[in-house]
Amino acid sequence: MRRPLPVIPAPGQESVWDYPRPPRVEPVGERVTIRLGGVLIADTRDAVRVLETSHPPVYYLPIVDFVPGALTDAPGSSFCEFKGAARYLDVRGGDTVREGAAWNYPNPAPGFETLRDRVAVYAGPMDGCTVGDEVVSPQPGGFYGGWVTSSVVGPFKGGPGSLGW
Repeated sequence: MRRPLPVIPAPGQESVWDYPRPPRVEPVGERVTIRLGGVLIADTRDAVRVLETSHPPVYYLPIVDFVPGALTDAPGSSFCEFKGAARYLDVRGGDTVREGAAWNYPNPAPGFETLRDRVAVYAGPMDGCTVGDEVVSPQPGGFYGGWVTSSVVGPFKGGPGSLGW
């Protein structure tokens, strides 16, 4: 399948088609929050984001910046050719539980060690996730965990017709 035609970024925006492969990890300078069940379950200024060609950034927050009890082990695992073996986590906020809505890499591959004690969360099942003052949208398709903000343009992998990208 041919690579799609990238959207030209406006000033202050990034194209996901300029992101590298293999992916790059970089610090986030803004406050990142997650809400579920009507409560704030994570709040940090120490997030990192993983940037990979065709994907909106995936945000990883320190496990210690989640409220106690917000994350519990869930069944399942997956493998990323770059980051290594991932485990899944259930996410709890108030009386709400979202099964398998988060993941982390307990023993990440070389070059991704900073992800060891961090967790990524699917934005779609949460009440809201923010980067700075902006509420994010989930990456299309439900399989990938990228967070779409107004600062990134696509098209994004995960939507219809993107399987072969």
